[in-house]
Amino acid sequence: MDEEFVVETWHYVLAKHAKAMCALERELGDRHGLGPSEFEVLDRIVHHDRKLRIQELCEEVHLSQSALSRVVARLEKAALVSRGVCDADRRGVFVCITDEGRARHAEALPTQRAVLADIFTDAPAALSR
Repeated sequence: MDEEFVVETWHYVLAKHAKAMCALERELGDRHGLGPSEFEVLDRIVHHDRKLRIQELCEEVHLSQSALSRVVARLEKAALVSRGVCDADRRGVFVCITDEGRARHAEALPTQRAVLADIFTDAPAALSR
């Protein structure tokens, strides 16, 4: 692979990520009272349609365990998720979405998808399906 292509692709990824995160922060925050990480946690739980261990969420949302714990604490304080201890392994912590969390996710989903669609309208053909 050509080094110049790799560097240009990296710059593209960084620029799109920064633009997406700023737009998501603004739109999700203003319209739904959620940050991008908070939405992502709700989205992952809804996608799996089951309670998830904190470790599983860490792997999917690309946050450190301490950062994820802070996000989950904010979501729990807003009554969007609840935490529970794993019966089989008392050290394990599960995160479950509440009915209010499902409703907020459903309201915010079109906003998040619209922002991403806008950000990636010029995505290289190799990235589109």
